[in-house]
Amino acid sequence: MNIGYASKTLGLPEGRMRSLVMRNASDERLAEAIGANLSALEAVVRYCGANGIRLFRIGSDVIPFGSSPANRLDWAHAFGERLAAIGELAAENRVRLSMHPGQYTVLNSPDDDVVRRAVADLAYHAAFLDALGTGAEAKVVLHVGGAYGDKKTALRRFVARCRELDAGVRRRLVVENDDRLFTAEDALAASGACGIPMVFDVLHHRLNHDPGGRGELELLDAAARTWGPQDGPQKVHYAQQAPGRRHGSHTDTIGLDGFLAFAASLEGRAPDVMLEVKDKNASALKCLNVLDEHGTAAALERAWATCKYSVLERDQAAYQQVRNLLKDKDAYPVQEFYRLVDGALALPPTRGGGRNAAQHVWGYVSGLATARERASFARLMERYELGQAGLGAVKRRLEKLAARYGQGYLLHSYYFDL
Repeated sequence: MNIGYASKTLGLPEGRMRSLVMRNASDERLAEAIGANLSALEAVVRYCGANGIRLFRIGSDVIPFGSSPANRLDWAHAFGERLAAIGELAAENRVRLSMHPGQYTVLNSPDDDVVRRAVADLAYHAAFLDALGTGAEAKVVLHVGGAYGDKKTALRRFVARCRELDAGVRRRLVVENDDRLFTAEDALAASGACGIPMVFDVLHHRLNHDPGGRGELELLDAAARTWGPQDGPQKVHYAQQAPGRRHGSHTDTIGLDGFLAFAASLEGRAPDVMLEVKDKNASALKCLNVLDEHGTAAALERAWATCKYSVLERDQAAYQQVRNLLKDKDAYPVQEFYRLVDGALALPPTRGGGRNAAQHVWGYVSGLATARERASFARLMERYELGQAGLGAVKRRLEKLAARYGQGYLLHSYYFDL
């Protein structure tokens, strides 16, 4: 099973995307932002390849205002060589790329202006994937849209508009079931009528399905039949409902029990699975590790390096338990490891834990810092102890120092992101 994640990568500062506000979107600033974002995308592709992550969803803002008149640059030409090189890098690393326009890209709207903008946005997303040189397996995911008081008519309108799209856009388009209006059966109907594949979203189906209709595996198999050889392996979206949050809200991390039950339910099927979750690559690596029948203690040590200080600031007992667990270098207690880590990360940092973790992190830079920086950090910690400064301020200071003094171990942990 190939596993991936979307948009943001924790513990990879070189993979952070830049954004612009429209009033600052001059040609020069747009070019700077695009150049920086392509460098970030390259770093993410390298990261995914190195970690066995085979899917990545590129954020729509990789080209700021990509489908807006505010962006007048011929970016596909100006950055053509870099874009092609990133596409080649993705192929070399076996990282399947995709994109997913936002909620305002609504193809079935009764408003002609909304539709015009949606068509332009879909053309931009397809053009970006074209510029990378990817094949038709690199998809643009779209929901059916709104119901507008008449779901059947809205579905027919989606089909009609889809058929009118440029062939180059249609070859990349896939339709997804949603969590409120259009079920998997509706998406399958749209898929068949449009001649495009369907992405089966597991959480959306569980929240929104036809009573008495086909079961999850039947629908997953029906969706699989919509993927032709040119489209690549079937893609599935997997997420979990966050307890106590809005209908359809994703969890902060993928819970082991639910994911393992889902993986077992596939009964040997191996679709490409895109995780939709707040902690992004952290959950992707967790799922890969728990599925690895030949996992090693070294893999858990690498995972621990990314999250140890985030655990320490929340639960010192769990921190010690994990350290003890990892002493046996011949064992692979992957489920116990993640249960301890996930349990700790579900807690808020404590003041004492925050201080303890910050002092551990400070130890990496204290010998390199100037006398002024040491004095300034001491004052900040005093203010933190008195409740006059928050933990966020402490961590921002430490992150700046870690970057200044080249502490990659810290910068590539999740400490500054969680």
